[in-house]
Amino acid sequence: MLGCGSQVWCTSALLLLLLSLGPLCAQLLPGSCNFELGTCGYTSDPHYGSWDINEEGHLISMDWHPQEPQERAVLLSPVLEQPEWSCARLVYQLTGNSSLLLHLRPQHHNFDQTLWEAHTASDSWLIASVDLPNSTQPYQILLEGRLESVPESSVAIFEIHIVPGYCIACNFEEHHLCGYSNSWNPNVNWYLGGSLATESNLLEAQGHHPHRGHYMYVDSVYAKQFQEVAYLASPMTTAPMSGCLSFFYLRNQARGNLFSVFTRDKLGHYEELWRPEAYVSMGWTYVSVDIKAPHPLEVVFEVAFNSARGGSVAIDEISFSPEFCHNDTEPDFDPSVANCDFEEGLCLYSLEFGVWSRTSVKANMYRTGDHTTGTGFFLQTHAPFTFLAPYMDRLHGPLLPGNTKYCLTFFYLLNGFRKLDHALSLYIYDENNVALEKVWSLTDTSRAMWHKVDLTYTKPMRSKVVFVSLCRTFWECGSVALDDISVSVGDCQVTSVSLAAQCDFERDMCGYFQEKEDSADWLRVRAVTPTSYTGPRGDHSTGVGHFVYIEASLMRPGHRARLLSPLLRGSSSTQCLVFHYHMYGSGTGILRVLLRRSGQPKDSVLWRRSGEQGVSWMRATVDYHCNTAHQIVFEATRGPSLRSDISLDDIEFKHGTCEDLAESYSGFSENFNDIESYQ
Repeated sequence: MLGCGSQVWCTSALLLLLLSLGPLCAQLLPGSCNFELGTCGYTSDPHYGSWDINEEGHLISMDWHPQEPQERAVLLSPVLEQPEWSCARLVYQLTGNSSLLLHLRPQHHNFDQTLWEAHTASDSWLIASVDLPNSTQPYQILLEGRLESVPESSVAIFEIHIVPGYCIACNFEEHHLCGYSNSWNPNVNWYLGGSLATESNLLEAQGHHPHRGHYMYVDSVYAKQFQEVAYLASPMTTAPMSGCLSFFYLRNQARGNLFSVFTRDKLGHYEELWRPEAYVSMGWTYVSVDIKAPHPLEVVFEVAFNSARGGSVAIDEISFSPEFCHNDTEPDFDPSVANCDFEEGLCLYSLEFGVWSRTSVKANMYRTGDHTTGTGFFLQTHAPFTFLAPYMDRLHGPLLPGNTKYCLTFFYLLNGFRKLDHALSLYIYDENNVALEKVWSLTDTSRAMWHKVDLTYTKPMRSKVVFVSLCRTFWECGSVALDDISVSVGDCQVTSVSLAAQCDFERDMCGYFQEKEDSADWLRVRAVTPTSYTGPRGDHSTGVGHFVYIEASLMRPGHRARLLSPLLRGSSSTQCLVFHYHMYGSGTGILRVLLRRSGQPKDSVLWRRSGEQGVSWMRATVDYHCNTAHQIVFEATRGPSLRSDISLDDIEFKHGTCEDLAESYSGFSENFNDIESYQ
């Protein structure tokens, strides 16, 4: 039941309402459908439940039926070829305990990319806008509906419109207002003005309107309190973008009232983009401002009035171009120049005194290998008793541009410090080597295990990160190590897209499941395994998170446990499988990676290890090619000893060969020109 109080869809009423709001003027691209005369080439994926056209037409839905329950249905678009950026707009409704997701499926790729999802039920139809980046490869749009076992749960889609351009662009001529939303205020709100609005003459008389159509406006007639605020928010971006945001505005406000434009991310953090200098504009005025959106955000137009005589503001013709509108705007910068795993050297980092050293160790129960591979290099301060205390050293990173929010990630490992006050700290320095701020210091007392740190910071000027280690007395000194430093643009708490090809087991099993015919199960656990002298001290992802393992004490020698990946479609090109494994303990058994093709009776062996491999997490990379539907199977066989747990973490599939991907990762060390232009 969707919004009508009965099981009869209100199709006719909705049609009349939408048509009364204005014609559909935008050019519709292939993949658009209103489900009036059919499904426009959309089909239900036969591996899941079905979507059904309503008998009266104009919507497609999946419903919960106790007699034929279905928990998941996937609607596949025709194959689309859109070389230019486009915007998909959905009119949808959820009831009960249901959700709707939109995925992008590039042709010949194993995994889908999740661009948007909704999980909140409503009593009315809602509008979603999803950016579809330009692509040279054909792709499909997938609309996935999910239902819990709750009566009256349903997912319905009224229409899908795909139009050229960006979702934040809008001329307000269409009935859905491009997905722009108004934060309701009892006294002050944004309204639609223009040819169908009685208030249109109020604003059009004050200046020439660009197209003499519809626009959005807000006035102070009903303002009753100090600082009555109206917000008009664009759809949240779903793909990284940067360029020129432009619009027209008409303003007639008394002094002391506010009009501004800012961006707001998923965490509620905002950044002002622009505000006018004059309280009264001479007719419709054009504005252009540069914007960078590496992570999801929305553009918000804010107007505040102090009284009922505050005046009015109108906006129209919001547009976006991928080219910056001002020459002095710094081009997009790739912060990966500050990444370093220390496998090939110090990258663009430099030491001040030389106490830090790049080293590699053979892991044992007393020494832990590097975080990247388990057998590679990392950076370490002095080993105990090899240097005289006191000592201090600084590791300087490369200078990065200012006015940008960065997410810094690194891993550290601690050994031997009796006091942690100065064992490892992180500062932000300016280009003159002056410390601006201490942003982090080591407080965790756990030893001999790699820990992950995520840190978000912003500075208005060019700056760099500096790691500082200090030991004051000989007896307090220990050893601290660093590895896998990476920098990206944006807040560490915000992710742009869901990466279905990665699994760190932090939230759940990511669709991996146990084979029913085997003799044991893989178990998901946090921290350590229960059996002593086997298993890791923590997970590979963060040091304190989840991983999966086989508990040897619950199995007999020779028993096997198989963990199966979700069904993969196959790819015409080589795939790289990357994962981390831990095999430590006397009598450790066998870990194999198998390729299981659909319809084939026998699995193929892709990779194999047996016996103890070391106390550290080890990285494995496996190239394979399969152009048909298949699964990857992780098979663990228990050895003769109880102390023979086998663990898995951080499974990832990548497009291309493992060697090519490794070269592209290390290639940033050759791109010195990219960063020297800022130094």
